[in-house]
Amino acid sequence: MASMPSPREPAQALQAIGWRVGTSVPEGAPQPWRIARVIVQHRNGYILSDGEDELAAQPAPRFLRRRAAADERPAVGDFVLIDAATPAVIQQVLPRRTVLARAAAGERYARQIIATNIDTAFVLMGIDGDFNPRRIERYLLLIAGSGVRPVVVLTKADLVKDAARHTEIAALRAQLPADIELHALNARDAAAVAPLLRHLQRGDSAVLLGSSGAGKSTLTNTLLGRERQATGAVREHDSRGRHTTTHRALIALPSGGCLIDTPGMRELKLTGEEDLAESSFDDIEALALTCRFGDCAHAAEPGCAVRAALESGALDPARWENYRKLREELGAANESFAAQLERKAGAKVQTRALGKRLVDKYGRR
Repeated sequence: MASMPSPREPAQALQAIGWRVGTSVPEGAPQPWRIARVIVQHRNGYILSDGEDELAAQPAPRFLRRRAAADERPAVGDFVLIDAATPAVIQQVLPRRTVLARAAAGERYARQIIATNIDTAFVLMGIDGDFNPRRIERYLLLIAGSGVRPVVVLTKADLVKDAARHTEIAALRAQLPADIELHALNARDAAAVAPLLRHLQRGDSAVLLGSSGAGKSTLTNTLLGRERQATGAVREHDSRGRHTTTHRALIALPSGGCLIDTPGMRELKLTGEEDLAESSFDDIEALALTCRFGDCAHAAEPGCAVRAALESGALDPARWENYRKLREELGAANESFAAQLERKAGAKVQTRALGKRLVDKYGRR
């Protein structure tokens, strides 16, 4: 690996869009190629930035081949090598520092990248009819093990006058691991969102996650200091909104950091690579280790620490049920992935066997 090229110090411009000093680029890259970051992904191409200018780009043909893995294609947040063509062609994706992904919708296992090379994931949820601590736990599990720092942001705090809801927020704060920040704020108030700026300094990259109507675009506008992202009203019966953000976009902020706004997520499928012990369920995982039997199913076994915690009220039954549901989903995702790998391996064997029979019969051409 060779150090970042220094003529005209392109790294200085790239730092404005999250480039880390000391990052390496592959040896042997043709000299005309240059580095840019993917800031927008459309169905028909990409928008890139080199820290000074934005340009349209297309992926090299190898990224579009049917057998090309979806998670190996350029994604928002990637630093890429491009050539001097017009439009530019993305020739290579540079090694990713972090990757945040979910399983794509549907029965077939496939990872869908949300964003790459990010440091912080802001998990947004409105303190209104959309408030659901169980969904926050799912987001935190999705982030766990990715190397990305989760920060929970509860928006619309200015609308909450219900004492019961404040009690629920306090309960959520008590359940979260001590190292996970939680902020309840008004996303329209610059002073209220100021604590988030510590994660958005020069060289930092963050992504916004949450349902439609959670306030992602509103928070983006406040951090940006101007109305850039469209915002919309939410439905009264469930406090959900329409998709005002239709694609992922990386935005450079005045604070020096970069923020990736994303469309609202209706479905959060686990990839099977998440770790319950590294998420907000670390206390339940630790509790299960104290059961009398190592293979305790936490049903009617004697000496079950989990059942004892449920009966004493130390463990919230709803949270326990969510843990069980997510654990089962992780197991199913792992089985699905393993079965898919086995099918692929079988298909390769069959293809090679067919090729050998054809060669034996007709000879090589």
